[in-house]
Amino acid sequence: MACRLAHSSLLFVGPQRRPNEGNRIFPQSSTSSGSYLLKWEGLPQRRIRQKECFISFRQRKIVKAVAVPVAPSPADSAAHRQQLCQDYGFRQIGEPLPDNVTLRDIVETLPKKVFEIDDAKAWKSVLISVTSYALGIFMIAKAPWYLLPLAWAWTGTAITGFFVIGHDCAHKSFSRNKLVEDIVGTVAFMPLIYPYEPWRFKHDRHHAKTNMLEEDTAWHPVKQEEFDSSPILRKAIIYGYGPFRPLMSIAHWLIWHFDLKNFRPNEVKRVKISLACVFAFMAIGWPLIIYKTGIVGWIKFWLMPWIGYHFWMSTFTMVHHTAPHIPFKSSEEWNAAQAQLNGTVHCDYPSWIEILCHDINVHIPHHISPRIPSYNLRAAHQSLKEKWGKYMNEATWNWRLMKTILTVCHVYNKEQNYVAFDELAPDESQPITFLKKAMPDYA
Repeated sequence: MACRLAHSSLLFVGPQRRPNEGNRIFPQSSTSSGSYLLKWEGLPQRRIRQKECFISFRQRKIVKAVAVPVAPSPADSAAHRQQLCQDYGFRQIGEPLPDNVTLRDIVETLPKKVFEIDDAKAWKSVLISVTSYALGIFMIAKAPWYLLPLAWAWTGTAITGFFVIGHDCAHKSFSRNKLVEDIVGTVAFMPLIYPYEPWRFKHDRHHAKTNMLEEDTAWHPVKQEEFDSSPILRKAIIYGYGPFRPLMSIAHWLIWHFDLKNFRPNEVKRVKISLACVFAFMAIGWPLIIYKTGIVGWIKFWLMPWIGYHFWMSTFTMVHHTAPHIPFKSSEEWNAAQAQLNGTVHCDYPSWIEILCHDINVHIPHHISPRIPSYNLRAAHQSLKEKWGKYMNEATWNWRLMKTILTVCHVYNKEQNYVAFDELAPDESQPITFLKKAMPDYA
C-alpha cells in the first residue's frame, strides 16, 4: 500500500487512547485496490515543539488516520493511452509490462515451429527479391522521365529486400549452414555498399541493448550537452533529426561501418573481408554501369534506388523504436523484456511493401528472438498477441505517426522521454515549425 502525506501536521480527535493505537491505516473497503492518501486532520500547530519534534498528548486527543484511494497515474490508464494513440497516430499503446516478467518468460510462450528454418521459404525470399529488382531495372530502363520516381520507389523497396535477406543471415535464421549464410549475407549487402560483418557486429549490440541510452547502436535521442555544444552542430542536429531524418541512415552507414576503430580486435579480420567485398563491387560494378549507361545511367540505375533503400532503412528503424511514450533508459534502469516487447513497435505498411521487404516490420517478435526467420514473423506475432497483446505497441503507417517522430522525438529527457527542438531553441527551429505546418496530419 502506497501512501502520500497530504499535510505534515497530525490531528488528534476523539477519546483518549494510547498513542500507538492511532498509527494503523485501513483501506475504506476490503475490496479496494491501488494507492491510498493518508490525511491528518485538525492537529493544533501550537502543540508541536519544533526543536524536539514532540507532540503533546495533554489535550487527550489521538491520531485519526483516513486512507483515501488515489487514482492511478494517467500514463497507466486506458483512457490516457487511448488519447495518446490518437495524438501520436498509433492503433494501440501497450500497458506497462510488469517488472517481474523476463524476456525468457516471453520467449518460452512462443511455439517451437516459429523458430524452424525452412530452406524452401528462405530461397523463395531470394527469388522474390531478385525478380522484383530485375523488374525494377526494366521499369527504370523503359519508363518515361515522369514515371521514373515510381520506378525508383519500386526498385529501392526491392533492394531493401536484399537487406532483409542479409539481415536473416546475420541472425543465423536463413540457413542451417553457417557458411552459406555468410556468403548469401555478404552478396546480398554488396549492391547496397553495406559491409556485412561490420553491420552484423553493430546490429547484434542493438538487439542486446535495445533503447539503452548509451549502448544501443541504432537510433539515439539527442543529448542536451550535444545540443548545447555549438551553434553549428545544433543547426545540423535540428536538420538531421527533423526534415532529413528519413535519410539519416546514410550518415549512420558512413560513421559506424567503415572505421576499424569501432570494432573489437577479434572482429577486425572479418570486418576487413567485408570491406574488401564492398570495395570490389564499387571498383568493378560502378565502372561497368558507367561504361554501359554513362554517369546519368549510374544515377538512374544505382544511386536513386540506393537512396530509396536508405529512406526505408531510416523510416523503418525510426518507427520500430521511436515514440514519445517509449523511453530510452540508462543501463542501471534498463529491463530487457520491457525494451523488446514494450519498447518495440509493430507497424503495418501497404501489402506490396510488406512482400518486397519480407515482413521486417512485423518487428516485435524479431526483438523477442532474432532467431525467428522473417517468413515466420507473422505467426510469432499472432502468438504474442494472444498471450501478451495488451502490452504491445501497434500502428498502421500514417502521416501523423511520422509527423510525431519528426517534430517531437528529439532531445533526451529522463522525465518526459523527449523534448522537442522548438521548445529548447524556438528561434533556431524553423525546420521543425515548417514540418508542423507542412506535413499532413492524417492518421
